[in-house]
Amino acid sequence: MACVGALGLLAGCAQAPTKASTSGLNQLYAQLNQASAQYDQALEQARRGDNAQSQKTLKAALDAMRSASDQCVNTPGCDTARFLSAYDRALRLKDGSFLGTEDDEALDDEEQVIAGNNSGVLATLPQAKRTVQLLHDHKLSDLVATNGTVQAALQVWLTRLRPNLIRAYVDYQYLRYQMWPAFHKAGLPEAILFGLIAKESGGRVHAVSRSGAVGPLQFMPATGARFGLNTVDGFDQRFDPTMAAQATAAYLNQELGLLNDNLALVLAAYNGGEGRVGRLAAGTPDASFWDPNVYFALAPETREYVPMVLAAAWLFLHPQRYNLHFPKVDGAPGYVNITQAASLNELAVCLGDDDGARYGWYRTLRNLNPQMDPSQLQPLNTRINLPKFLEGAYQRSCTGGRWVTLASQLQNAQLPTPPVQVAADPPPSRSSRHGSAGHYTVRKGDTLYSIARRFHCDGVHDLIRGNHLHAASDLRVGKRLRLEGCRR
Repeated sequence: MACVGALGLLAGCAQAPTKASTSGLNQLYAQLNQASAQYDQALEQARRGDNAQSQKTLKAALDAMRSASDQCVNTPGCDTARFLSAYDRALRLKDGSFLGTEDDEALDDEEQVIAGNNSGVLATLPQAKRTVQLLHDHKLSDLVATNGTVQAALQVWLTRLRPNLIRAYVDYQYLRYQMWPAFHKAGLPEAILFGLIAKESGGRVHAVSRSGAVGPLQFMPATGARFGLNTVDGFDQRFDPTMAAQATAAYLNQELGLLNDNLALVLAAYNGGEGRVGRLAAGTPDASFWDPNVYFALAPETREYVPMVLAAAWLFLHPQRYNLHFPKVDGAPGYVNITQAASLNELAVCLGDDDGARYGWYRTLRNLNPQMDPSQLQPLNTRINLPKFLEGAYQRSCTGGRWVTLASQLQNAQLPTPPVQVAADPPPSRSSRHGSAGHYTVRKGDTLYSIARRFHCDGVHDLIRGNHLHAASDLRVGKRLRLEGCRR
């Protein structure tokens, strides 16, 4: 089979020991030396603070190294290891330390200058030694270049799911201060956290799956409870972004220890269950997710899940390479103590699209205040978390004036009342855990949480499963719910 591409050729294709033209070899080595000099120039530019020019020079150096490497592979007698060493080091610094191999040394101060320019995350992660081994001897950069499944996942994110990816990025930036510290403390890459959020919930803290997994990182009840996520005072802690991130970091570190630091297998376990993946990898220290005996033994959902998470992580690090431009988001946290009673719905209306919000502020307010029912009036002086730059917008638009009047009018809107014979619901009957307590017709202001609490349901997942809901957003006024797992 012919080898294609600089790294693949250099790493996997041996050269026949034939005599080569000395002048041709010297020319190739001169090109490599020139590219290495460009790389040193990029470092110097970065030290001077000229980040834009530094990245431009680094790109030119990598392109030159790649071109010379291709020629070297096709030139008998050329020292491929020499080219591989230079190219690999430069690519490692550009892609970030956690994408290297387990034997890589932590980045020194000089190297962090240029690694940090590409992603603010990477400069803080030189110690993440256990998570560098994405697929044993392969870097994520190699995987992206050669793995058709990951490339297909990139295409999905860049085409039909592009709006979802961008929205997930925006939502994550506002949640970052709550979620990233747990991963940073655990020595885990932020890019993987984003990949999980993008794939699991799309940045919606209140996401609920058909199977009953909930929250920004989609924990099932049993797994959530195992990692400290319980229901306290009627609030399911799986919806808490900080606690969910802490639980996910603990889960990933646990599985990394059990699965030989193989991140792809750990992601498969996160989606498909650690028992099944553990059995497939048992007794094989170098087991690979991509091994056909492992890959095809997993559910189709898991086979799709892992490359999608890795692809989203890669795009988080390198959007410009794919003509992808994430918006600039000021995620600095802030809050207001409201000066008059208001619901999150009302605040979303009066804030409008102040400060250029492309999506409005409803989801952001819900994400940052996960315990609040968006329709419920919050009393005077209640603390509302929001992006810091919206503190001024609240004072301008939500303390008085026409937008407050409009928001209040919409909050108090009354739907037509159905005739008595239609509105009457049979009283809930006594039920067992798996039985039904009757039915209930959804009214204005109801949420899955309030209904579950009112009828003493075991959890919102029973309501979702019993009524074939896809998400909490499927709840509509007038919808007749079967009260699965509920009792008086």
